[in-house]
Amino acid sequence: MSYQRPRWIYWNKVFPSRFQAGCMKAKIEDNWINGYEAGPLVEIRKLNERKYVVRYTFDETI
Repeated sequence: MSYQRPRWIYWNKVFPSRFQAGCMKAKIEDNWINGYEAGPLVEIRKLNERKYVVRYTFDETI
């Protein structure tokens, strides 16, 4: 069985602080609470010293 890398979906905005990225992460996760499907795995990635992005995936291979 070979391992496949997950397919990530990036939010279309770059955030100047980790706090702002964390707020978007919480908003994405909250949309799936009490829903009919499993929520996504959401991560905050640091681009450089002052830029952060939010990404999520629905892949079950993780």
